[in-house]
Amino acid sequence: MDYNTFRQFADSWGLLYLTILFIGIVLFTFRPGSKKIADDVAQIPLREDDDHGEK
Repeated sequence: MDYNTFRQFADSWGLLYLTILFIGIVLFTFRPGSKKIADDVAQIPLREDDDHGEK
């Protein structure tokens, strides 16, 4: 596969693939049941560890 063929493929099918991937991620993020999961994940840095990082 030479450069021009690869570039033509990336310009057409690559753009379509990335567009579909982006729409899928947005739909997955804003689906009705994801608010609770997103809130739980957002609180991970604020949780205290039991061992305070000591091993």
